[in-house]
Amino acid sequence: MKKLLPLIISVALGALSQAALADDLADIYQQAKQNDPQLLRAAADKDAAFEAINSSRSALLPQINLTAGYNVTRLDGDDDGFNGGLSLSQSIYNRSSWVNLDIAEKVARQSDSTYAASQQSLILRVVNSYFDVLKRMDDLEFIRAEKAAVGRQLEQTKQRFEVGLSAITDVHDAQAQYDNVLADEIIKENALTNSYEELREITGQEHKELNILDTARFSTSAPQTGVLELVKDAENENLTLLTARISQDIARDSISLAESGHLPTLSFDAGYNYNELNQFNDDGTITAGINLNLPVYTGGRTTSEVKQAQFNYISASENLEGSYRSVVKDVRAFYNNINASIGSVRAYQQSVISAQSALEATEAGFDVGTRTIVDVLDSTRRLYDANRQLANARYDYILNQIQLKQAVGSLNEQDIIDINVGLIKSK
Repeated sequence: MKKLLPLIISVALGALSQAALADDLADIYQQAKQNDPQLLRAAADKDAAFEAINSSRSALLPQINLTAGYNVTRLDGDDDGFNGGLSLSQSIYNRSSWVNLDIAEKVARQSDSTYAASQQSLILRVVNSYFDVLKRMDDLEFIRAEKAAVGRQLEQTKQRFEVGLSAITDVHDAQAQYDNVLADEIIKENALTNSYEELREITGQEHKELNILDTARFSTSAPQTGVLELVKDAENENLTLLTARISQDIARDSISLAESGHLPTLSFDAGYNYNELNQFNDDGTITAGINLNLPVYTGGRTTSEVKQAQFNYISASENLEGSYRSVVKDVRAFYNNINASIGSVRAYQQSVISAQSALEATEAGFDVGTRTIVDVLDSTRRLYDANRQLANARYDYILNQIQLKQAVGSLNEQDIIDINVGLIKSK
Protein backbone atom coordinates (compact mmCIF):
# COMPACT_ATOMS: atom_id res chain seq x y z
CA MET A 1 0.00 0.00 0.00
CA LYS A 2 2.90 2.34 0.79
CA LYS A 3 4.32 1.72 -2.68
CA LEU A 4 0.98 2.45 -4.31
CA LEU A 5 0.40 5.71 -2.41
CA PRO A 6 2.90 7.84 -4.41
CA LEU A 7 1.45 6.48 -7.65
CA ILE A 8 -2.11 7.28 -6.58
CA ILE A 9 -1.08 10.79 -5.55
CA SER A 10 0.75 11.29 -8.86
CA VAL A 11 -2.23 10.17 -10.91
CA ALA A 12 -4.59 12.34 -8.87
CA LEU A 13 -2.38 15.41 -9.25
CA GLY A 14 -2.09 14.76 -12.97
CA ALA A 15 -5.84 14.54 -13.30
CA LEU A 16 -6.28 17.75 -11.34
CA SER A 17 -3.71 19.56 -13.47
CA GLN A 18 -5.43 18.40 -16.64
CA ALA A 19 -8.79 19.50 -15.29
CA ALA A 20 -7.32 22.90 -14.42
CA LEU A 21 -6.09 23.42 -17.97
CA ALA A 22 -8.42 25.18 -20.37
CA ASP A 23 -8.04 25.19 -24.12
CA ASP A 24 -7.39 28.55 -25.72
CA LEU A 25 -8.09 29.56 -29.30
CA ALA A 26 -4.56 28.71 -30.47
CA ASP A 27 -4.84 25.20 -28.99
CA ILE A 28 -8.17 24.63 -30.68
CA TYR A 29 -6.84 25.83 -34.03
CA GLN A 30 -3.79 23.55 -33.90
CA GLN A 31 -6.03 20.58 -33.13
CA ALA A 32 -8.32 21.56 -36.00
CA LYS A 33 -5.40 21.80 -38.45
CA GLN A 34 -4.49 18.21 -37.69
CA ASN A 35 -7.98 16.74 -37.60
CA ASP A 36 -10.46 18.80 -39.64
CA PRO A 37 -11.79 16.58 -42.47
CA GLN A 38 -12.50 19.52 -44.78
CA LEU A 39 -8.93 20.81 -44.62
CA LEU A 40 -7.42 17.34 -44.93
CA ARG A 41 -9.62 16.61 -47.95
CA ALA A 42 -8.51 19.86 -49.60
CA ALA A 43 -4.87 18.91 -48.98
CA ALA A 44 -5.39 15.51 -50.60
CA ASP A 45 -7.17 17.12 -53.56
CA LYS A 46 -4.23 19.49 -54.00
CA ASP A 47 -1.70 16.65 -53.97
CA ALA A 48 -3.79 14.71 -56.48
CA ALA A 49 -4.00 17.74 -58.79
CA PHE A 50 -0.24 18.25 -58.77
CA GLU A 51 0.30 14.56 -59.45
CA ALA A 52 -2.01 14.88 -62.46
CA ILE A 53 0.62 17.15 -64.06
CA ASN A 54 2.98 14.19 -64.31
CA SER A 55 0.20 12.12 -65.84
CA SER A 56 -0.46 14.76 -68.51
CA ARG A 57 3.24 15.24 -69.22
CA SER A 58 3.67 11.52 -69.83
CA ALA A 59 1.79 11.83 -73.13
CA LEU A 60 4.65 13.99 -74.44
CA LEU A 61 7.39 11.53 -73.45
CA PRO A 62 8.51 8.34 -75.22
CA GLN A 63 6.28 5.31 -74.81
CA ILE A 64 8.21 2.02 -74.74
CA ASN A 65 6.54 -1.38 -74.60
CA LEU A 66 8.02 -4.87 -74.39
CA THR A 67 6.14 -8.01 -75.39
CA ALA A 68 7.25 -11.63 -75.08
CA GLY A 69 5.72 -15.05 -75.56
CA TYR A 70 6.47 -18.73 -75.97
CA ASN A 71 4.42 -20.83 -78.38
CA VAL A 72 3.99 -24.60 -78.16
CA THR A 73 2.56 -26.49 -81.15
CA ARG A 74 1.80 -30.26 -81.16
CA LEU A 75 0.63 -31.47 -84.58
CA ASP A 76 2.86 -33.29 -87.07
CA GLY A 77 5.95 -32.11 -85.28
CA ASP A 78 7.23 -30.01 -82.44
CA ASP A 79 7.23 -26.32 -83.30
CA ASP A 80 8.09 -24.71 -79.99
CA GLY A 81 9.45 -21.22 -80.18
CA PHE A 82 9.99 -17.87 -78.48
CA ASN A 83 8.64 -14.58 -79.81
CA GLY A 84 9.08 -11.07 -78.54
CA GLY A 85 9.00 -7.47 -79.49
CA LEU A 86 10.03 -3.99 -78.44
CA SER A 87 8.16 -0.88 -79.58
CA LEU A 88 8.90 2.83 -79.23
CA SER A 89 6.53 5.71 -79.89
CA GLN A 90 7.37 9.39 -79.53
CA SER A 91 4.87 12.16 -80.14
CA ILE A 92 6.27 14.83 -82.44
CA TYR A 93 3.22 17.03 -82.73
CA ASN A 94 0.00 16.62 -80.77
CA ARG A 95 -1.56 19.90 -79.74
CA SER A 96 -4.11 18.27 -77.46
CA SER A 97 -1.34 16.79 -75.31
CA TRP A 98 0.25 20.20 -74.79
CA VAL A 99 -3.10 21.82 -74.00
CA ASN A 100 -3.91 19.02 -71.55
CA LEU A 101 -0.60 19.69 -69.80
CA ASP A 102 -1.38 23.40 -69.60
CA ILE A 103 -4.83 22.64 -68.18
CA ALA A 104 -3.36 20.22 -65.62
CA GLU A 105 -0.93 22.89 -64.42
CA LYS A 106 -3.76 25.41 -64.04
CA VAL A 107 -5.95 22.87 -62.23
CA ALA A 108 -3.05 22.32 -59.82
CA ARG A 109 -2.72 26.06 -59.32
CA GLN A 110 -6.46 26.23 -58.72
CA SER A 111 -6.29 23.42 -56.16
CA ASP A 112 -3.51 25.31 -54.40
CA SER A 113 -5.79 28.33 -54.20
CA THR A 114 -8.66 26.14 -53.02
CA TYR A 115 -6.47 24.70 -50.27
CA ALA A 116 -5.48 28.19 -49.14
CA ALA A 117 -9.18 29.11 -49.10
CA SER A 118 -9.84 26.01 -46.98
CA GLN A 119 -7.19 27.19 -44.53
CA GLN A 120 -8.90 30.56 -44.25
CA SER A 121 -12.27 28.86 -43.94
CA LEU A 122 -10.90 26.73 -41.11
CA ILE A 123 -9.72 29.83 -39.25
CA LEU A 124 -13.16 31.38 -39.61
CA ARG A 125 -14.96 28.19 -38.58
CA VAL A 126 -12.73 27.73 -35.54
CA VAL A 127 -13.17 31.33 -34.41
CA ASN A 128 -16.91 31.20 -35.03
CA SER A 129 -17.36 27.89 -33.16
CA TYR A 130 -15.06 28.97 -30.32
CA PHE A 131 -16.92 32.20 -29.69
CA ASP A 132 -20.25 30.47 -30.12
CA VAL A 133 -19.26 28.35 -27.11
CA LEU A 134 -18.33 31.51 -25.21
CA LYS A 135 -21.68 33.03 -26.13
CA ARG A 136 -23.50 30.00 -24.76
CA MET A 137 -21.34 30.09 -21.63
CA ASP A 138 -22.28 33.73 -21.08
CA ASP A 139 -25.95 32.99 -21.73
CA LEU A 140 -25.87 30.27 -19.09
CA GLU A 141 -23.96 32.45 -16.63
CA PHE A 142 -26.41 35.34 -17.05
CA ILE A 143 -29.49 33.14 -16.77
CA ARG A 144 -28.12 31.59 -13.57
CA ALA A 145 -27.40 35.03 -12.16
CA GLU A 146 -30.91 36.08 -13.12
CA LYS A 147 -32.27 32.92 -11.48
CA ALA A 148 -30.46 33.80 -8.27
CA ALA A 149 -31.78 37.37 -8.37
CA VAL A 150 -35.36 36.31 -9.11
CA GLY A 151 -35.07 33.64 -6.43
CA ARG A 152 -34.14 36.27 -3.86
CA GLN A 153 -37.02 38.44 -5.02
CA LEU A 154 -39.38 35.47 -4.70
CA GLU A 155 -38.27 34.81 -1.13
CA GLN A 156 -38.59 38.48 -0.21
CA THR A 157 -42.07 38.59 -1.73
CA LYS A 158 -43.14 35.53 0.25
CA GLN A 159 -41.85 37.11 3.45
CA ARG A 160 -43.66 40.37 2.70
CA PHE A 161 -46.84 38.42 1.98
CA GLU A 162 -46.58 36.62 5.31
CA VAL A 163 -46.46 39.93 7.18
CA GLY A 164 -49.17 41.50 5.03
CA LEU A 165 -46.99 43.88 3.01
CA SER A 166 -47.62 42.18 -0.37
CA ALA A 167 -50.57 40.57 -2.10
CA ILE A 168 -50.67 36.93 -3.07
CA THR A 169 -50.61 38.03 -6.73
CA ASP A 170 -47.08 39.37 -6.18
CA VAL A 171 -46.01 35.92 -4.98
CA HIS A 172 -47.57 34.30 -8.03
CA ASP A 173 -45.90 36.80 -10.38
CA ALA A 174 -42.50 36.18 -8.82
CA GLN A 175 -43.02 32.41 -8.87
CA ALA A 176 -44.04 32.50 -12.54
CA GLN A 177 -40.95 34.51 -13.43
CA TYR A 178 -38.73 32.14 -11.46
CA ASP A 179 -40.23 29.10 -13.21
CA ASN A 180 -39.70 30.79 -16.57
CA VAL A 181 -36.04 31.38 -15.74
CA LEU A 182 -35.65 27.72 -14.76
CA ALA A 183 -36.97 26.70 -18.18
CA ASP A 184 -34.58 29.14 -19.86
CA GLU A 185 -31.70 27.66 -17.88
CA ILE A 186 -32.41 24.20 -19.29
CA ILE A 187 -32.46 25.60 -22.82
CA LYS A 188 -29.16 27.46 -22.27
CA GLU A 189 -27.48 24.35 -20.85
CA ASN A 190 -28.51 22.34 -23.89
CA ALA A 191 -27.33 25.08 -26.25
CA LEU A 192 -23.92 25.09 -24.55
CA THR A 193 -23.64 21.31 -24.88
CA ASN A 194 -24.49 21.50 -28.57
CA SER A 195 -21.97 24.28 -29.19
CA TYR A 196 -19.24 22.10 -27.66
CA GLU A 197 -20.29 19.33 -30.04
CA GLU A 198 -19.95 21.66 -33.02
CA LEU A 199 -16.43 22.50 -31.88
CA ARG A 200 -15.63 18.81 -31.47
CA GLU A 201 -16.79 18.22 -35.05
CA ILE A 202 -13.94 20.45 -36.25
CA THR A 203 -11.15 19.32 -33.92
CA GLY A 204 -12.10 15.71 -33.34
CA GLN A 205 -11.39 16.31 -29.65
CA GLU A 206 -13.65 16.75 -26.64
CA HIS A 207 -13.38 20.09 -24.83
CA LYS A 208 -14.43 20.75 -21.26
CA GLU A 209 -13.37 24.32 -20.67
CA LEU A 210 -12.22 27.24 -22.82
CA ASN A 211 -10.40 30.45 -22.10
CA ILE A 212 -12.79 33.39 -22.13
CA LEU A 213 -12.65 36.93 -23.48
CA ASP A 214 -10.82 39.39 -21.23
CA THR A 215 -13.50 42.07 -21.14
CA ALA A 216 -11.32 44.32 -18.96
CA ARG A 217 -8.80 44.68 -21.81
CA PHE A 218 -11.29 44.46 -24.66
CA SER A 219 -11.41 47.49 -26.94
CA THR A 220 -12.75 48.33 -30.37
CA SER A 221 -11.25 50.31 -33.22
CA ALA A 222 -12.50 51.23 -36.66
CA PRO A 223 -10.75 49.76 -39.75
CA GLN A 224 -7.59 51.72 -40.59
CA THR A 225 -8.10 51.19 -44.33
CA GLY A 226 -10.96 52.71 -46.30
CA VAL A 227 -13.59 50.49 -47.86
CA LEU A 228 -12.59 51.39 -51.44
CA GLU A 229 -9.00 50.35 -50.81
CA LEU A 230 -10.19 47.15 -49.16
CA VAL A 231 -12.30 46.35 -52.23
CA LYS A 232 -9.25 46.90 -54.43
CA ASP A 233 -7.19 44.58 -52.21
CA ALA A 234 -9.91 41.95 -52.43
CA GLU A 235 -9.86 42.12 -56.23
CA ASN A 236 -6.22 40.99 -56.12
CA GLU A 237 -6.12 38.78 -53.03
CA ASN A 238 -9.52 37.18 -52.49
CA LEU A 239 -9.11 33.44 -52.97
CA THR A 240 -12.62 32.89 -54.29
CA LEU A 241 -11.93 35.39 -57.06
CA LEU A 242 -8.56 33.83 -57.79
CA THR A 243 -10.15 30.39 -58.12
CA ALA A 244 -12.86 31.77 -60.40
CA ARG A 245 -10.26 33.45 -62.64
CA ILE A 246 -8.35 30.21 -62.99
CA SER A 247 -11.61 28.43 -63.82
CA GLN A 248 -12.14 30.95 -66.61
CA ASP A 249 -8.60 30.30 -67.91
CA ILE A 250 -9.20 26.56 -67.83
CA ALA A 251 -12.45 27.01 -69.74
CA ARG A 252 -10.60 29.08 -72.36
CA ASP A 253 -7.97 26.35 -72.72
CA SER A 254 -10.74 23.78 -73.03
CA ILE A 255 -11.85 25.56 -76.20
CA SER A 256 -8.34 25.12 -77.61
CA LEU A 257 -8.41 21.49 -76.53
CA ALA A 258 -11.66 20.89 -78.38
CA GLU A 259 -10.40 22.72 -81.48
CA SER A 260 -7.29 20.53 -81.54
CA GLY A 261 -9.57 17.70 -82.60
CA HIS A 262 -9.45 19.24 -86.09
CA LEU A 263 -5.63 19.21 -86.19
CA PRO A 264 -3.28 16.44 -87.34
CA THR A 265 -1.00 14.47 -85.03
CA LEU A 266 2.53 13.40 -85.90
CA SER A 267 4.52 10.68 -84.16
CA PHE A 268 7.67 8.63 -84.60
CA ASP A 269 7.17 4.88 -84.21
CA ALA A 270 9.79 2.15 -84.20
CA GLY A 271 9.78 -1.50 -83.30
CA TYR A 272 11.68 -4.74 -83.25
CA ASN A 273 9.97 -8.14 -83.50
CA TYR A 274 11.52 -11.57 -83.24
CA ASN A 275 9.94 -15.00 -83.74
CA GLU A 276 11.89 -18.27 -83.57
CA LEU A 277 9.28 -19.95 -85.76
CA ASN A 278 9.92 -17.53 -88.62
CA GLN A 279 11.88 -19.66 -91.09
CA PHE A 280 12.65 -16.72 -93.36
CA ASN A 281 14.12 -14.27 -90.85
CA ASP A 282 16.13 -15.55 -87.93
CA ASP A 283 17.37 -12.08 -86.97
CA GLY A 284 13.97 -10.49 -86.35
CA THR A 285 12.30 -7.51 -87.96
CA ILE A 286 13.03 -3.83 -87.38
CA THR A 287 10.47 -1.20 -88.32
CA ALA A 288 10.61 2.57 -88.06
CA GLY A 289 8.61 5.43 -89.45
CA ILE A 290 6.81 8.70 -88.97
CA ASN A 291 3.04 8.49 -88.78
CA LEU A 292 0.65 11.29 -89.62
CA ASN A 293 -2.97 11.15 -88.54
CA LEU A 294 -5.41 13.74 -89.88
CA PRO A 295 -9.06 13.58 -88.78
CA VAL A 296 -11.13 14.25 -91.88
CA TYR A 297 -14.65 13.72 -90.56
CA THR A 298 -15.76 12.68 -87.07
CA GLY A 299 -19.50 12.91 -87.51
CA GLY A 300 -19.63 16.46 -86.16
CA ARG A 301 -18.31 15.44 -82.75
CA THR A 302 -15.38 17.86 -82.73
CA THR A 303 -17.52 20.82 -83.80
CA SER A 304 -20.02 20.00 -81.07
CA GLU A 305 -17.25 19.74 -78.47
CA VAL A 306 -15.96 23.16 -79.49
CA LYS A 307 -19.41 24.69 -79.02
CA GLN A 308 -19.77 23.02 -75.62
CA ALA A 309 -16.41 24.42 -74.55
CA GLN A 310 -17.44 27.89 -75.70
CA PHE A 311 -20.64 27.72 -73.66
CA ASN A 312 -18.64 26.49 -70.66
CA TYR A 313 -16.35 29.49 -71.06
CA ILE A 314 -19.35 31.83 -70.99
CA SER A 315 -20.55 30.05 -67.84
CA ALA A 316 -17.13 30.40 -66.18
CA SER A 317 -17.00 34.10 -67.11
CA GLU A 318 -20.41 34.75 -65.60
CA ASN A 319 -19.40 32.82 -62.50
CA LEU A 320 -16.35 35.09 -62.20
CA GLU A 321 -18.54 38.18 -62.49
CA GLY A 322 -20.93 36.81 -59.88
CA SER A 323 -18.05 36.00 -57.54
CA TYR A 324 -16.65 39.50 -57.98
CA ARG A 325 -19.95 41.14 -57.10
CA SER A 326 -20.38 38.85 -54.10
CA VAL A 327 -16.89 39.66 -52.82
CA VAL A 328 -17.45 43.40 -53.19
CA LYS A 329 -20.75 43.06 -51.35
CA ASP A 330 -19.12 41.05 -48.55
CA VAL A 331 -16.25 43.51 -48.11
CA ARG A 332 -18.62 46.46 -47.88
CA ALA A 333 -21.05 44.59 -45.60
CA PHE A 334 -18.40 43.38 -43.14
CA TYR A 335 -16.79 46.82 -43.13
CA ASN A 336 -20.15 48.35 -42.22
CA ASN A 337 -20.78 45.59 -39.68
CA ILE A 338 -17.54 46.42 -37.88
CA ASN A 339 -18.51 50.07 -37.55
CA ALA A 340 -22.01 49.07 -36.46
CA SER A 341 -20.69 46.62 -33.86
CA ILE A 342 -18.42 49.32 -32.45
CA GLY A 343 -21.47 51.52 -31.93
CA SER A 344 -23.40 48.57 -30.51
CA VAL A 345 -20.71 47.82 -27.91
CA ARG A 346 -20.74 51.42 -26.71
CA ALA A 347 -24.53 51.58 -26.67
CA TYR A 348 -24.92 48.31 -24.77
CA GLN A 349 -22.27 49.36 -22.25
CA GLN A 350 -24.42 52.38 -21.46
CA SER A 351 -27.52 50.19 -21.56
CA VAL A 352 -26.09 47.96 -18.81
CA ILE A 353 -25.34 50.99 -16.65
CA SER A 354 -28.82 52.39 -17.23
CA ALA A 355 -30.50 49.03 -16.59
CA GLN A 356 -28.59 48.63 -13.32
CA SER A 357 -29.65 52.10 -12.17
CA ALA A 358 -33.24 51.41 -13.22
CA LEU A 359 -33.31 48.15 -11.27
CA GLU A 360 -31.97 49.80 -8.13
CA ALA A 361 -34.55 52.58 -8.41
CA THR A 362 -37.36 50.09 -9.04
CA GLU A 363 -36.34 47.99 -6.03
CA ALA A 364 -36.30 51.12 -3.88
CA GLY A 365 -39.75 52.04 -5.16
CA PHE A 366 -41.00 48.53 -4.41
CA ASP A 367 -39.74 48.81 -0.84
CA VAL A 368 -41.76 51.98 -0.27
CA GLY A 369 -44.80 50.71 -2.16
CA THR A 370 -44.64 52.88 -5.30
CA ARG A 371 -43.62 50.05 -7.63
CA THR A 372 -44.91 46.48 -7.97
CA ILE A 373 -43.07 43.19 -8.01
CA VAL A 374 -43.83 42.96 -11.74
CA ASP A 375 -41.87 46.17 -12.24
CA VAL A 376 -38.94 44.70 -10.31
CA LEU A 377 -39.01 41.47 -12.30
CA ASP A 378 -39.15 43.37 -15.60
CA SER A 379 -36.21 45.55 -14.56
CA THR A 380 -34.26 42.45 -13.56
CA ARG A 381 -34.88 40.82 -16.93
CA ARG A 382 -33.87 44.01 -18.77
CA LEU A 383 -30.59 44.15 -16.87
CA TYR A 384 -29.55 40.62 -17.79
CA ASP A 385 -30.78 41.07 -21.36
CA ALA A 386 -28.53 44.13 -21.62
CA ASN A 387 -25.59 42.11 -20.31
CA ARG A 388 -26.25 39.38 -22.88
CA GLN A 389 -26.51 41.90 -25.69
CA LEU A 390 -23.25 43.56 -24.64
CA ALA A 391 -21.43 40.22 -24.58
CA ASN A 392 -22.81 39.28 -28.00
CA ALA A 393 -21.82 42.66 -29.43
CA ARG A 394 -18.21 42.08 -28.35
CA TYR A 395 -18.14 38.67 -30.03
CA ASP A 396 -19.81 40.04 -33.16
CA TYR A 397 -17.11 42.71 -33.41
CA ILE A 398 -14.38 40.06 -33.40
CA LEU A 399 -16.21 37.86 -35.91
CA ASN A 400 -16.81 40.79 -38.24
CA GLN A 401 -13.09 41.57 -38.18
CA ILE A 402 -12.27 37.99 -39.17
CA GLN A 403 -14.94 37.89 -41.87
CA LEU A 404 -13.67 41.14 -43.38
CA LYS A 405 -10.12 39.79 -43.55
CA GLN A 406 -11.34 36.61 -45.21
CA ALA A 407 -13.29 38.64 -47.77
CA VAL A 408 -10.22 40.75 -48.50
CA GLY A 409 -8.02 37.64 -48.64
CA SER A 410 -5.60 38.60 -45.87
CA LEU A 411 -6.80 36.20 -43.15
CA ASN A 412 -3.98 34.07 -41.72
CA GLU A 413 -2.80 32.28 -38.58
CA GLN A 414 -1.44 35.51 -37.08
CA ASP A 415 -5.04 36.62 -36.60
CA ILE A 416 -5.60 33.57 -34.37
CA ILE A 417 -2.57 34.58 -32.31
CA ASP A 418 -3.77 38.18 -32.03
CA ILE A 419 -7.22 37.14 -30.82
CA ASN A 420 -5.73 34.59 -28.43
CA VAL A 421 -3.82 37.35 -26.63
CA GLY A 422 -7.16 38.81 -25.57
CA LEU A 423 -8.31 35.62 -23.84
CA ILE A 424 -7.89 34.65 -20.19
CA LYS A 425 -8.62 31.59 -18.09
CA SER A 426 -12.15 31.44 -16.77
CA LYS A 427 -12.55 31.93 -13.03
